[in-house]
Amino acid sequence: MYDLASVTKAIATTTVCMILHDRGQFDLQRPLIDLLPGFAGDDPRRSQVTLRMLLAHSSGLPAYIKLFQTAHSKEELLAHALRVPLATDPGTHAEYSDIGFILLGQALEKITGEPLDKFCQREIFQRLELVMIRFKPAGHPYRSWIPPTERDRTFRKRLIKGEVNDENASVMGGVAGHAGCFASALDVSDFAHCLLLGGTPLVKSSTLEIFTRREEFPLGTSRTLGWDTPSQPSQSGKYFSSRAYGHLGYTGTSLWIDPDHQLAVTLLTNRTWPDRGSQSIKQIRPAFHDAVVEAL
Repeated sequence: MYDLASVTKAIATTTVCMILHDRGQFDLQRPLIDLLPGFAGDDPRRSQVTLRMLLAHSSGLPAYIKLFQTAHSKEELLAHALRVPLATDPGTHAEYSDIGFILLGQALEKITGEPLDKFCQREIFQRLELVMIRFKPAGHPYRSWIPPTERDRTFRKRLIKGEVNDENASVMGGVAGHAGCFASALDVSDFAHCLLLGGTPLVKSSTLEIFTRREEFPLGTSRTLGWDTPSQPSQSGKYFSSRAYGHLGYTGTSLWIDPDHQLAVTLLTNRTWPDRGSQSIKQIRPAFHDAVVEAL
């Protein structure tokens, strides 16, 4: 079982959005302030931020802020996230944002009325009979199978094993919209197989099409709603089609799905061990995907 890091955004958070969209409970054009009034602040632009923009990383929020340095609980961290200033006008620029998905995860909890991990466990993981995927794996029978992600010498100052590596997610108790899931490669690939089948039994194929189609705006974006698409040079290599979609994780994880070739490739590594210094994963990912396609 590996710490999926930001692959959580696709497998958990985005899938919850799709399920709720099917049920008529998730309006892509709904302003975030409808669900999280504390996001409003003094900047009138903030009222323009929609749930669609959060999924497409075009909300205007910055990529990443070390909220964990000043927040000591989930409540404090969310309060800080709600006050993060916009870096650009909403809808005008695509910038991958952890902050946006932290807030999206909280918005989903408002819609469902329950914690994100409980909804995911019941509506996604159990329905697909995935046994080695979950948030907060403490107490999980396969917890001993989780390799340590790193020796944290700055924030937690201990070996990080069986708990989320991402510091902001850690302060949130291990459950967040942007990170927190642990899984085996088999469970991730089984999830991907569901999407290759058109979303059955989780979502309608029409909904899956909406969420995995590259957005038209902002111009030049490679993002779909919750996923990314190949843009050369791509971490998916050189063979995936224009309809492919995927997601990367900071710890060295990735999932790429190509409906045209009926191919899904799951790669789970631990590139942060023993520390975050190595960037070799950037060469490994495309070479691995090319090797898989060439072998097939």
